[in-house]
Amino acid sequence: MQYLNGNKTPGRSSWGPGPLLWLLVYFLVFLWSAVNPHDYFTWLLEVAPAIVALVVILVTYRSFRLTNLSYLLILIHCVILMVGGHYTYAEVPLFDSIAESLGSDRNNYDKVGHFAQGFVPSIVAREVLKRRKVVNGVSWLNFIAVCFCLAVSAFYELIEWWVAELTGESAEAFLGTQGYAWDTQSDMALALIGAVLALVFLSRVHDRQLECLRET
Repeated sequence: MQYLNGNKTPGRSSWGPGPLLWLLVYFLVFLWSAVNPHDYFTWLLEVAPAIVALVVILVTYRSFRLTNLSYLLILIHCVILMVGGHYTYAEVPLFDSIAESLGSDRNNYDKVGHFAQGFVPSIVAREVLKRRKVVNGVSWLNFIAVCFCLAVSAFYELIEWWVAELTGESAEAFLGTQGYAWDTQSDMALALIGAVLALVFLSRVHDRQLECLRET
């Protein structure tokens, strides 16, 4: 898997060095994240989507190989989730320092996560929709991809609500609202912005990689 070069795709009969590097990075960060996290309940909740993503990738790798760009973005998103799971989103040290330098009391690492929640799925959704020929035309393709990201973001907010209802105060770190009344709405807005920006800036790179994928 030669990330972002758009020139080659790995052979479909075996795992090349690129996929193995992807797995190495994934598991190194995963193991770091799992060692002495803030608490294991919150860690499991935050890291669960990354575990699901890994399972889906392993199951579909031979039958429906994605572009290198999609795999790279998925890995970045998984790392974001694992870092958030280790510290909890409200206590990531770097973002504590950023908040302090800006004179703010709020750690905004969760906003990075929700931005990625739109940025990454928009490219993956775009790829599946385009390769499966679900829609015709660029405008409809982008519209459905953005709608998919908003649906994912809204569903994630529902999951947070359900977890909070079932577990009470133990889900406070998972929610990460930090007393912000408009946390849910701002999370979804950032997912929307992320989805739009990904489609604006990465569509051409993505199209080149899709073309290379068709040629192999």
